[in-house]
Amino acid sequence: MNQKTKREMDLLDCSALVVDGNAISRGVILQQLRDFGMMTVEAATRPLEARTKLETKPFEIVLCEQRFPGTDYSGQELLDDLRRAQILPYGTVFVMLTAEATYAQVSEAAESALDSYLLKPHTAGSLLDRLKHAHRRKVLLADIFEAIEAGNFTQAIQHCLVRYRAQSNYWMYAGRVAAELLMREGKPEEAGELYRNIAAQQPLPWARLGVARSQLEAGKPEAALNSLENLAQDQPAFADTYDVLVRLHLDNSDPKAALEAARRAADITPGSVDRLQRYGMLAYYQGDFDEAARALDRATLLGLTSKLYDAQCLMLLTFARLQLKDAQGIKRCIVQIEKLMERQENPPRLVRFKAMANTLLLLVNKQLAAVVDDVKMHAKELKSPEFDVEAACNFLTLISEIGRSEMALEVANDWVSTLALRFCTSSGLTDLLANAAARHPPYESAVRAGYQRIGAIAQEAMALTVAGKPGETVKTLLAHCDTTLNLKLMETARLTLERHRPRIQDADALENDVQVRLALYTASCTTPPMGQAKGRSAGGLKLRTTKEAPVAKPNVQID
Repeated sequence: MNQKTKREMDLLDCSALVVDGNAISRGVILQQLRDFGMMTVEAATRPLEARTKLETKPFEIVLCEQRFPGTDYSGQELLDDLRRAQILPYGTVFVMLTAEATYAQVSEAAESALDSYLLKPHTAGSLLDRLKHAHRRKVLLADIFEAIEAGNFTQAIQHCLVRYRAQSNYWMYAGRVAAELLMREGKPEEAGELYRNIAAQQPLPWARLGVARSQLEAGKPEAALNSLENLAQDQPAFADTYDVLVRLHLDNSDPKAALEAARRAADITPGSVDRLQRYGMLAYYQGDFDEAARALDRATLLGLTSKLYDAQCLMLLTFARLQLKDAQGIKRCIVQIEKLMERQENPPRLVRFKAMANTLLLLVNKQLAAVVDDVKMHAKELKSPEFDVEAACNFLTLISEIGRSEMALEVANDWVSTLALRFCTSSGLTDLLANAAARHPPYESAVRAGYQRIGAIAQEAMALTVAGKPGETVKTLLAHCDTTLNLKLMETARLTLERHRPRIQDADALENDVQVRLALYTASCTTPPMGQAKGRSAGGLKLRTTKEAPVAKPNVQID
């Protein structure tokens, strides 16, 4: 791109990517763009190839065929995946090309903020008109996009609301962006009001979904569930509804309902990598290993080279192969992990995955002595700050498989207790860990007992505050923090200090002790994303910015 600003950039200065599986059609469009004077024009024959190009290089214009014979992955799903993963910048013009466009297709495209639909066969003049119109929209909304990309969300919201209230060009899209920014800024009530106003004027699925999302963020799960169920009944093919239902059911500790919602979303969009990942992961933790292997295998086939892909899929696929006694399948998983390691320069997470997969290969081949040695090596990490919930689930799954076998590992009981006391900070995380250990029921029970023990510790410590000794509460909690590394106890100590500081001697020193522990262990206790693209808000319009999103609070409940 030359040195002009986005606001000034002429259409002919733009770089374009044409995605079309038909060689004749692709050649015609490429030539039309060159005839317009565009100098930087590239092509892709399939959505997966296009996704790779878009992940590694920016394009100002994308013209994409809707249907690709021989694959379930459509141009629409490519667009949705790019939006969800925040790969496609606001300034990119995305035009869908199709031989037929039903009302449902056009409506679906509008949900993804598609810039235009163009029916084939088209003339060069009609293509140029569509591109100019879409480019004009980007220019007219440039003040909004520039404010967002600069991280000035307050200003962006103001720009959006001015356009929305005046109902000037693209006013509804501006209202949607404003509502999304309000959600991002922790103002779900204001966002919900805006979504309701939009839905009252036009009952668009994304606006109705926005109402449900705002209810969920505002702590009204029953209202959100009612809104989502009504939307699913009225618009059964609107996949984003089921994304939000997955989140709601997981928050409510209902993994079976979450799995059903994830299955529905994956069925609607069979080429969506992140939905397949989440579906496969939930199926695995519900004990349906055949279903999990099918979903995770397909997600790996479609997404291994993509930024959308979560390597935990390979780890769970390896466990599923173990259940199916598929040694060759485990070997393939190890090779695929190695490919990821080559591209990502051996990050600790993938090194851990490969070591775990090698242990599973030993286990399926019944090399039991080597398995025991391996597991003891894995166990040395259990109290490391870098050892997180995901690693804990994988380790519990491994030792649960060993617990079902003829091998006796008495020390494994201590390992389970260590992980339960460290990571059982909420009912949701406890369910996740318990499901990971479910193949050996005594370990599952031990995980749940650990959660009860943490609750009892917190209650006993808080009794000291009731007795007028909040300082003793903090000291007691800190002592238990050092033995359990439990984030819930750390947060309880922090809140006690915050509420009773005037009554606590050495409050500053105690607060420093608490903050040191929180800095070390908070990140490790974050709920795993379950295959969801990083930064994604389920069902929301995806905001690509240069400013980091607020760090999500870990899934910690303070009783």
